Amino acid sequence: MNLVFCGTPRFAVPTIERLAEVGHSIPLVVTQPDRPRGRGMELAFSPVKESAARLGLDVIQPQAIKNNAEFRDRLTAIAPDAIIVVGYGRIIPQWMIDLPRFGNLNLHASLLPKYRGAAPIQWAIANGESVTGVTTMRIDAGLDTGDILLQDELLIETTDTSETLAPKLASKGAALMIDTLTRLSQGTVRATSQDNSQATLAPILTKEDGRMDFNRSAEDLSNRFRGFQPWPGAFTTFKAKTMQARSVHPTRWEQKLAPAEIAVDGSRLLVGCAGSDSALELVEVQLEGKRRMTASEFINGYRPRSGDRLGV
Repeated sequence: MNLVFCGTPRFAVPTIERLAEVGHSIPLVVTQPDRPRGRGMELAFSPVKESAARLGLDVIQPQAIKNNAEFRDRLTAIAPDAIIVVGYGRIIPQWMIDLPRFGNLNLHASLLPKYRGAAPIQWAIANGESVTGVTTMRIDAGLDTGDILLQDELLIETTDTSETLAPKLASKGAALMIDTLTRLSQGTVRATSQDNSQATLAPILTKEDGRMDFNRSAEDLSNRFRGFQPWPGAFTTFKAKTMQARSVHPTRWEQKLAPAEIAVDGSRLLVGCAGSDSALELVEVQLEGKRRMTASEFINGYRPRSGDRLGV
């Protein structure tokens, strides 16, 4: 097919690479403008722009697309069979939705209608899901509300974080997009409307999502820790200083602890959570301005006592 590819993050790279590998024509790649990054705040290419450069594909980076006449004229001249959208980061305007004969095809990192929104991978883990997946869908005017084309499931391992799950979903999603295009060309895909009554949301993360609320269960806090890597992570305060949790483990603990109450057990550091027989073990922590350290190092260096509280 003759395709336009719109994408920005690393998650989109396997899809554009697979599309090129199997022989689809991609006369144009659309990605977000270069952004300042790092301590020097130098302009950095998006992962999709880097991939397009390796593949020798033409790239444009419009600041806006809805009322951009030059951009519209260029896409109209290409007359794409489909526009592939993977994490582009802009709302697709109606003129663009209406342009290709097969529509604008989006790869979404969840089993829609679950986890519509900007952070489906993170929220699926944070909410304790055991299964997630990828969906190809036709974009409409709503937020991830278009008709479903194909889906593929993936188990979430108990050790998965958003950083380990994302590349697995990206690879699976690339294969699903290839299959979707093949079946569209053969006329063997039956689009299915989403059941809006089953929809859940995966809103963009904020720093506050990483604040540890010890009125949650230890398992819930552990899931949120895994889901919110590398940002916003999981943090609280110890004696008015911000403390990042760097490794955690929910554990059974027969001693009754109030939420946020510390128990020091030799070299182990535990904190009370909701539930009478569970606690969250803080295996590694990092105080603001300090290096990452084990619980034993923290106990020896900062002398927390059983009965102290976090978050105050």
